Amino acid sequence: MASTFWAGYISGAAGILIGNPLDVLKVRLQAGEAIVTSSPQSITAHFENVSSLIKGVTAPILGYGALNALLFVSYNRSLVLLNSSAGESTNLTGVSLVKIWLAGAAGGLATWAVSAPTELIKCRTQLSDSRQSSWIVAKEVWKSKGVRGLYSGGGVTSIRDAVGYGFYFWSYELSKQWISTDEETDRQRAVKVLLCGGFAGVVTWASIFPLDVIKTRVQAQILSTHPEQQFLVLAPQQREAASTGQRGAIEIAKHAYLTEGIRVFFRGLGVCSVRAFIVNAVQWTVYEWIMRALKPK
Repeated sequence: MASTFWAGYISGAAGILIGNPLDVLKVRLQAGEAIVTSSPQSITAHFENVSSLIKGVTAPILGYGALNALLFVSYNRSLVLLNSSAGESTNLTGVSLVKIWLAGAAGGLATWAVSAPTELIKCRTQLSDSRQSSWIVAKEVWKSKGVRGLYSGGGVTSIRDAVGYGFYFWSYELSKQWISTDEETDRQRAVKVLLCGGFAGVVTWASIFPLDVIKTRVQAQILSTHPEQQFLVLAPQQREAASTGQRGAIEIAKHAYLTEGIRVFFRGLGVCSVRAFIVNAVQWTVYEWIMRALKPK
């Protein structure tokens, strides 16, 4: 279990460091900054300066490292309960893909206690002005709403995580089965892990992207008692509609669909897919390498 924890923690932190600039862009697109991204100039318009490329990275490095460790430990323990022969091995040949999906969903649900506040602080920091750090945002939320404020959007986050991580582990193991050969060199194995990890990341985000858009918009709401400051980043007509108070996930989803159409739930998917492939290719490679390195001789 210790090897799973550290492999999950380090690989999660590595993924965040690599993918944060594209994650900033994804969050800003989801929250309503609908700048056309057809040119380099329009993409860079989302970043005020170089420091904005790493905005919100502190909370995810600490939180997502712990989240990823909790995810992999919970996934492995759940898989052992469903299939006692699975163990902590990175080789799950013969294990049912249905059981892998269920174990992944259980692992995703177990991360909710960490992922909900981490995601909220990350989103709020990435959408704020350049003077606000993750710590400042966290203190403001705590001072304003306490624990409940940190778990704003927790319901939709838990559903997103359970469904998403179910497909995450399922697609990773499925793709490994597709391209596995009887005799693999170390180089072929490394390339396989990179490709399968990247594929798993893309499949995961494609399966939950509308939920993630809703989550971002729920968490983009300023946790304030002042109606005129209710949202960090929304179009003028959205701010006017939001003046009645903080909205829930279903209400936000309905309003987004009525005002911006079905396309709003897929805004930023292209950027997210590129990020997902790169981050998860690296993340799975780091995870499998550490698991092999820590495996008892």
